[in-house]
Amino acid sequence: MSDQPQRHIGIVLFEGVEELDAVGPWEVLAFWTRTHPEDGYAVTCLSRDGGGVECAKGLSILAQHSFADAPPLEVLIHPGGRGTRPQVDDAEHLAWLRRQRAAVPLMASVCTGSLVYAAAGLLAGRPATTHWGTLDRLAELDPTIEVRPDDRFVDDGDVITSAGVSAGIDMALHLVARLAGPERAREVRRGIQYDPQPPV
Repeated sequence: MSDQPQRHIGIVLFEGVEELDAVGPWEVLAFWTRTHPEDGYAVTCLSRDGGGVECAKGLSILAQHSFADAPPLEVLIHPGGRGTRPQVDDAEHLAWLRRQRAAVPLMASVCTGSLVYAAAGLLAGRPATTHWGTLDRLAELDPTIEVRPDDRFVDDGDVITSAGVSAGIDMALHLVARLAGPERAREVRRGIQYDPQPPV
């Protein structure tokens, strides 16, 4: 084990979160952190009150932490889903994200999670992406955003946004490569047997 204190990656859960937006990155990051604890990272899920949520398609997931008792985070990942629709107008949630931005070194999003970041002002003047069906909405929320419609994910240093649903897996593997190196990311990709090929 490393002598360094454990660094935490948090995945935000909320009512109506898209299942794979959260569980895809969780699978990548949990496989990595549990297989290689010597890298010094752990992944956890947090919800506003620390309780469970019902996802967009009916799956229930229980968070390990509330927003208030979550450990200090190295990375925060905000998934998308229909539950992000009210979040873009939720002053309390947007204020919480702004506080996280001030404290968390790396913020990431999956799918329409980037819309919530945009509503909070976190993507101003940055390149970003989202689900293909909400690219126009991203531009509406903040016209200063350089919308990248063709990118699977966009790494802008301390903010990473990814496109729809399964793109969160690619973003999470990229995150592993950033935090622990490309070889570790290749090990994780092989471990979860993720090797997409065209279906037809």
